[in-house]
Amino acid sequence: MTTPRQQLGTFGERVAKAHLESNGYRVLETNFRVREGEVDIVAQRDDLVVFVEVKTRRGDAMGSAVEAIDWRKAQRLLVAAEAYDQQHPGLPPDRRIDLIAIDLDADGVLVSLQHIESAVEEG
Repeated sequence: MTTPRQQLGTFGERVAKAHLESNGYRVLETNFRVREGEVDIVAQRDDLVVFVEVKTRRGDAMGSAVEAIDWRKAQRLLVAAEAYDQQHPGLPPDRRIDLIAIDLDADGVLVSLQHIESAVEEG
């Protein structure tokens, strides 16, 4: 049985996947997990592999979705992206970690979708 939070996350990932596909990305994998972290969506466009963190918020009690990646989450994303690279050596070498931030109103109506390229960078 899924919780309301899991349902919200799944909904957000479906919206993000549709957004990526409509912008020329090919989704390679969803919910890639390793012990150290998870990548919600792995996609490719031309010679670029994009690791996408999807954050979905309903209402504004928890702040906006765009504010949801802290340092610890960024580190887990970097480690998970590296693990994906190691497990898929034939992919193009160019990489990026993006954030798709989805904000809904209290009734679940889409308020905004922001695709922030290079939201997490090494260093």
